[in-house]
Amino acid sequence: MRAAMRLLIADKLHPRAVEELRTLPVDVIYEPELTKETLETSLHNVGILVVRSKEVTRKALESARQLNLIVRAGAETATIDVKAASERGIYVANCPGKNASAVAELVFGLIVSIDRRIPDAVASLRAGRWERTEYAKAEGVIGKTIGIAGLGAIGRDVACRAKTFGMHPIGWSRSLSPARAAELGIGHASSLEELAARSDVLTVHLGLNDRTRGIISKRIFEVMPKRGIFINCARPDLVDNDAMRDAIVTKGIRVGIDVVPNEPRGKKEITTDLYNLSTPSSTGGFLYGTPHIAASTDQAQLAIATETVRVIRSFLLEGTVPNVVNVTNLSTARFQMVIRMLDKVGTLANVLAVIKRHGINVEEVTNTVFDGGSASCAKLRIVSRPTEACLHEIRAFEEVLHVDIVTLPNLA
Repeated sequence: MRAAMRLLIADKLHPRAVEELRTLPVDVIYEPELTKETLETSLHNVGILVVRSKEVTRKALESARQLNLIVRAGAETATIDVKAASERGIYVANCPGKNASAVAELVFGLIVSIDRRIPDAVASLRAGRWERTEYAKAEGVIGKTIGIAGLGAIGRDVACRAKTFGMHPIGWSRSLSPARAAELGIGHASSLEELAARSDVLTVHLGLNDRTRGIISKRIFEVMPKRGIFINCARPDLVDNDAMRDAIVTKGIRVGIDVVPNEPRGKKEITTDLYNLSTPSSTGGFLYGTPHIAASTDQAQLAIATETVRVIRSFLLEGTVPNVVNVTNLSTARFQMVIRMLDKVGTLANVLAVIKRHGINVEEVTNTVFDGGSASCAKLRIVSRPTEACLHEIRAFEEVLHVDIVTLPNLA
């Protein structure tokens, strides 16, 4: 009897999800203590891999001959070598949008904390001081404009919550049109620079890639209003952190961050000097930070874990991969061959053998069996048009009832 497929969970996952995964036809291995290095030697005979922050390298994938699917229990896949996975025919899926509410909650926690200087006020009271006059100085956020860079699930959630705070949200992203902004009920900025200039509060929710790395530049801080608020709960590499430091000291920019460069892994201390800016400068600027906790609420982790289970269950039981990120949508197929045939062993295999012999590449195959199990209809998306000789060979099979060729629209 063949052993069940092995599923390795290489990061912490909500216990309820682990229990649900154990009900599926897989052998679940829970090893959240694995490191990047030990993972590279732990994928032998593993069919499905679940990770959160663990890095999945090309080296790890080179030894993972039986690996079919990697699920990132989170919104992005930056820690996974997706290119290497694609080269080996390994699906990579994620869990987008499941932590949006948690991140948006922290964004507004930071905004209000900055405006009211809540951490400093608490520290003052704990030190036995009563400094009401000092901490009664606050502007308030109602009526302020909040600029949102990036209108994915998190950005949209931030915009929705901003309205309940009485703020005016405006947005920018490369794909955001004025019409789409109107649908979302927010203002539209034509550029990131315009967004920053118009915003009392600027919060960034962009994915990290070559185009967005360092996108919050010195120029963006220059055009922000004095004593404006800047929030980064996304990625540290989106921001020129030296420029951010200068803006805090020289322009009074007040900053709330949940991410820092060179985040420590598995350590209990951090050496970044950004947190030394917690005391207001002469211009009033300061920084509050949290240790990358934006998505770490129980609600968010359960939602992510539940989505992870859904992806794996769909893959195992239905053969489909929800949220897959490395399957191309731009097919080079230009024709579809529709073949009605008797549902007998070897019929489709004979057809495919003829197509192979004529040098035609098949990009996608679907086969539907009709009631009674007597006949089926196969649809083959192919790159080039079959010759009459090829079609004649296929029609010559006794089990083939009919063959049609349909030209597909060119959507490239």
